[in-house]
Amino acid sequence: QVQLVESGGDLVQPGGSLRLSCAASGRGFRFGYMGWYRQAPGKQREVVATIYGGGSTNYADSVKGRFSISRGNAKNTVYLQMNSLKPEDTAVYYCHAIVGLENFWGQGTRVTVSS
Repeated sequence: QVQLVESGGDLVQPGGSLRLSCAASGRGFRFGYMGWYRQAPGKQREVVATIYGGGSTNYADSVKGRFSISRGNAKNTVYLQMNSLKPEDTAVYYCHAIVGLENFWGQGTRVTVSS
């Protein structure tokens, strides 16, 4: 079983920055892919950024140039650096991993962008 634990969500003013962290643990975890998703009130969950074992990354158009996904040195941690935050970035952010054929999700961390 794989566990994903997110942290770093907070209330921030427009234009501000936050860094989210996701720590993976559990038997069988091997880093091959991890991603960040978000779900705003009344909306469907959407992909924000993904990173693969070789280091390749992908971003939603809405966050390109503002957000950056990276892996920690420990290889079981993924970060999401969020800059120039906008009110429309307000959402619960979830960490996602695929191990074998199974999907795993964290419990989510709330990001609120408001003045």
